[in-house]
Amino acid sequence: MTTIRRNAVAHLETVEAPGAMLTKTAAKALAVTRISLGFVFLWAFLDKTFGLGWSTPWERAWINGGSPTKGFLSSVEVGPFQGFFHSIAGDAWANWAFMLGMLGIGIALIAGIGLRVAAVSATAVMAMMWAAEWPLASGSSNPVVDYHFIYAVAAIALALTYAGHTWGLGRWWTKLPLVQKNRWLI
Repeated sequence: MTTIRRNAVAHLETVEAPGAMLTKTAAKALAVTRISLGFVFLWAFLDKTFGLGWSTPWERAWINGGSPTKGFLSSVEVGPFQGFFHSIAGDAWANWAFMLGMLGIGIALIAGIGLRVAAVSATAVMAMMWAAEWPLASGSSNPVVDYHFIYAVAAIALALTYAGHTWGLGRWWTKLPLVQKNRWLI
């Protein structure tokens, strides 16, 4: 138990998870971060699927025959992967991989389950998007630490701190026999 001395002794309540100990306040802050980051990914899926009008207009929605990857990947202007990204822009497999990734990462983070897989997936997606934007040559205000990097680091931190146990289904998930046998699914 951790104590703080300020005219009196206050006891901080803790949440225990395998290999970690957090205060309840820290666990709640991580839960808010997890749900918020999950919504970033889920929103990208929803907006591109249904054309909600924020970044994707209705007429370019995936359900209307639009391509979730064509506009972004075909407009890559710099970087060593420009040709590669142009060659896969709009391909059905790229659309499906991107959209299933956005949906899966978003649901996993919001629900608080499969955070290790979600962290690896989010890091891979963010690395690909970073490479597509190539901030090293695109005039970014910070060519290395941009939102792609922050989202990836946040996803990793959430997985490592068992952030799905607070306001999520993480505790239930970790008790499932399949997850017990395959700890990488935590």
